Amino acid sequence: MGVRAVLVGAEWTQVLPIDWILLAYLGVVSVVTHSLGFDSARTQWVLTINALIGVLIALAARPGLGPLGLGLREVFPLLLLPALYGELDLLHGIGRTLVHDLTVQRWEQWLFGFQPSRDWWRSAPSTFWSTLLHGAYFAFYPIIAAPVAWFLIRGNQRAMQRAVLWIMVTFIVCYLVFMAFPVSGPYYEFDRPSGAFIANPMARLVYATLAQGSSYGAAFPSSHVAAAVAATLAAYAGSRRLGLLLTIPTLLLAVGVVYCQMHYAIDALTGAALGFVIPLVLGAKAEAAPQ
Repeated sequence: MGVRAVLVGAEWTQVLPIDWILLAYLGVVSVVTHSLGFDSARTQWVLTINALIGVLIALAARPGLGPLGLGLREVFPLLLLPALYGELDLLHGIGRTLVHDLTVQRWEQWLFGFQPSRDWWRSAPSTFWSTLLHGAYFAFYPIIAAPVAWFLIRGNQRAMQRAVLWIMVTFIVCYLVFMAFPVSGPYYEFDRPSGAFIANPMARLVYATLAQGSSYGAAFPSSHVAAAVAATLAAYAGSRRLGLLLTIPTLLLAVGVVYCQMHYAIDALTGAALGFVIPLVLGAKAEAAPQ
């Protein structure tokens, strides 16, 4: 068993469900790009990215990929995420789009009576919790990678495909909401944390990462929380031990995005709900599908 068992698994050349979902998403993005009347440069960039991704999907389904190609074939949708995420900045005019933060802030005020993302860390600043929760925010990347890598190593092709599908569909649903209802988030709307609260290595690492690759208008729902929850559930579905191991960093991430003023509390709650419901729906459909 192991990696080799996955690489020589049956029917590797078929188009997988996630491929069709990605193609449908690219079609929606392309239609939105035209309908919003973007300038020619932005339109050309978006359509070029979509065309290249479409070509990659077609190439991934062809026979004769070889051992390395077969390994990448299953996980390559996750490798497309930087491009799909970066497209959102083009769609939102790199910060020039109309955002709906005031609406979300009104929801926060009605639900909580205050602005958790703005007021929580100010009322209870803690170097310890800042370090831990900023670290949990950065742990998003290993949380997403863990189930896919683990099932690849273990030779569990079905669990690996399920993890990629659940994670990618969760991201895609979040991205569709970002396009329809862009929200910049408290990181942009409120005065940012400063002083001793961010004078720790984890906080500096997070802010350096955000400076390099944060797409404007992509706050509601929190795709970080949504995808982390989906990844944890995918891990649990294939390995109870791995799922339990990822539960704690996922919970810390959900708390940390609010305490560290990266997301509104409603962003985190909605993201958690999506991360739970989407795998539930996909799992139910898989169980109902004829074998």
